[in-house]
Amino acid sequence: MTAGAGLLVVGDVITDVVARHTGPLSAGTDTAASIRTVAGGAGANVACWAAHRGAADVRLLGRVGTDAAAWHERELAAQGVRPQLVVDPLVPTGTVICMVDGGASAERTFLTDGGASVRLGPADWSDALLDGVARLHLSGYLLFSEPSRALVTVALDAAHARGVPVSMDPASAGFLAELGAERFLALVEGVDVLLPSRDEACLLTGRADAAEAAAELSLRVPLVVAKQGHEGALVAREGKVSARVPAVPATPRDTTGAGDAFTGAFLAALLAGATPEDAAAEGCRAGARAVERVGGRPPAPD
Repeated sequence: MTAGAGLLVVGDVITDVVARHTGPLSAGTDTAASIRTVAGGAGANVACWAAHRGAADVRLLGRVGTDAAAWHERELAAQGVRPQLVVDPLVPTGTVICMVDGGASAERTFLTDGGASVRLGPADWSDALLDGVARLHLSGYLLFSEPSRALVTVALDAAHARGVPVSMDPASAGFLAELGAERFLALVEGVDVLLPSRDEACLLTGRADAAEAAAELSLRVPLVVAKQGHEGALVAREGKVSARVPAVPATPRDTTGAGDAFTGAFLAALLAGATPEDAAAEGCRAGARAVERVGGRPPAPD
């Protein structure tokens, strides 16, 4: 067992099919769109953005099918991430159809087939994955299937035994609504940092105001950083909002992965010794850069 400065991300590795349409969807017929297939997944995106923003030792535990395992390993390695991918012989890699409004908002709607990613479970975990790790980040998508929920418990226990702080991004307001707020909060007991979107924070608390929601959540989790898109971010501790971090201006093309970019940059900054407030500012900068690109990953290194 060794201490270190690495980041271990546990989460989903997904093949994204991004369809940007400039007009309204036409039911029952064709709608013109620009379509690309790119590597994605919330967990994988977070790892890539953390490496891109300077984290030196980023690892990713995820589960993929034989259909795309080699491709995803190459894509992660090219971004400076050490892939720890479990190859599922029975189920293909998860796929998400990302329908992106080509208008000014660049808002996206997802059709999600979790595939192999939702079969990541305790058998895929080893405590040795934490060797050299200073922080563990868990994708909230892990809570939306039974095997992965069990893995969250195992990973949290292992991290606590080593004194490794744990962060989580709730990941999906839609899936979160199905799981239920109280069940989610019970499952993440012991997490040190929660990084919800505004919608997720409000859903978890029943509050309409994001600041009130973040403050309330910080009574359950020591540090809450609520991502608000073009309104920046909120940092909350001990029942109070301690900082409001402004957004960075951007011209959005695709909002897919903007929250993942924020989270990855935030974690990289924490690893470098930044305060949560300064780390949130780094997150806002990464989020602004992300929305100006198609797909959820940072630009590949030269």
